[in-house]
Amino acid sequence: GVDSAADRQGEEGAGDQGIMFGYACNETPDLMPAPIYYSHRILELLSAARHKGEGEVGKLGPDAKSQVTVRYIDGKAAEATSIVLSTQHLDESWDSKKVRKVVEPYIREALGDLKIADDCNWYINPTGKFVIGGPDGDAGLTGRKIIVDTYGGAAPHGGGAFSGKDTTKVDRSAAYAARYLAKNVVAAGLAERCTIQLAYAIGVAQPLSVYVDLDGTGKGVTEEQVEKAIRKVMDLSPSGIRRHLDLNKPIYAKTSAYGHFGRKPGRDGSFSWEKTDLTKALKQAIAA
Repeated sequence: GVDSAADRQGEEGAGDQGIMFGYACNETPDLMPAPIYYSHRILELLSAARHKGEGEVGKLGPDAKSQVTVRYIDGKAAEATSIVLSTQHLDESWDSKKVRKVVEPYIREALGDLKIADDCNWYINPTGKFVIGGPDGDAGLTGRKIIVDTYGGAAPHGGGAFSGKDTTKVDRSAAYAARYLAKNVVAAGLAERCTIQLAYAIGVAQPLSVYVDLDGTGKGVTEEQVEKAIRKVMDLSPSGIRRHLDLNKPIYAKTSAYGHFGRKPGRDGSFSWEKTDLTKALKQAIAA
């Protein structure tokens, strides 16, 4: 089994080989990249309004997805240059113009302080009608969308999907750990951006490598210092990750929409990898 090769130290080995990435940046309150942050925010607001039955939004269906293109100036999110929203509607008489009239106020609310460019391209239900949705319209999918589940393309991805895997699989648990560590690095003020890569071999408990990239934004620390600190403050074996983040719970249903990252930790233990409770330990480990 996967444990046998690592049993010299009595540790559970990784369930497969692979590389996993975690990322965080200070562009948004949740320390997520702006495009994916605002894309999720649009859908969350529309879903909440739909469930409340607010006006004509109540005539929208549950199947929807969004995409926001953001122009950066001097490394900062400056304005939205294109907005894509495809949302199911239950009234067959609606067309794209009608859907835009209904959803645009919620889109503007979701974008908040992010400017909408004067020449912004709006693509609201660009195919016209969207009446048949969900499994009736698009069945047979597997693995979910790994980029919308993570950072919207702003960071690398190791290629492994999360959904359908328990947390003995490092495709999932190590990606959560990498996000947790990257978020705490940024939350601690050690960098404006942080990418963490973890590499594993099947049957081997500890990662083969821990790689940190601060993208030139480190605040008085080097990437090597952060790498050493990470190894000190968290056991990155599969069992160590599960213990640290308390992952052996039925807490994953909420990850089926709005991504796995940039979420609020719940009282039920969900999204524990979004906590920023490691900042003090990281600073102490670097100072030691």
